[in-house]
Amino acid sequence: MSMWWSLHLRREAASVPLARRFLLGSMETAGVDPDISYDLSVALTEACANAVEHGGGPAADQGDHGGTAPGRAGQDRHVGACGQYRVTAYLDGETCRIEVADSGPGFPARRTLRPAAHPSDTRGAPATMPDCAADPWDMAESGRGLGLIEQLADHVHIGNRPGRGTVVSFDKTLKWREGALLMVS
Repeated sequence: MSMWWSLHLRREAASVPLARRFLLGSMETAGVDPDISYDLSVALTEACANAVEHGGGPAADQGDHGGTAPGRAGQDRHVGACGQYRVTAYLDGETCRIEVADSGPGFPARRTLRPAAHPSDTRGAPATMPDCAADPWDMAESGRGLGLIEQLADHVHIGNRPGRGTVVSFDKTLKWREGALLMVS
């Protein structure tokens, strides 16, 4: 058995916890392991926050949150409207795939992410705290969301559609609770 759902949400901060709760409720009902659900919900929260903050065209970023840009009345009343974004989740077999699509300007040239610092990967060096002053990225108050998504998910793909938005998709192998509704046989 599998399931999928899609939400079309306004680019408002209140939509982010709504999407997260919808995902957590779906995964709880299906019987997904709570740790996996939590990881995916945090990744979804970051992707939705990016869509809310960066996912609209210039008209939306200048305060027009009604879904249409001036001079285009009625043309933008679809998923890609400046004031909206879409979240789609697929639970199928052993995998959950989540996609968050917006209509923003797209990402600039992608930065290179630093490798994860796993506690078990000391490579012979003593455990020390990073020198935050040496790396401005560590000091930034924003800009960590994509890195967090990459740490929490198994696979991440960013589809950059310049002038038409961005699609952030990520997936994770599921673990199931005993007696789960969607568990793979």
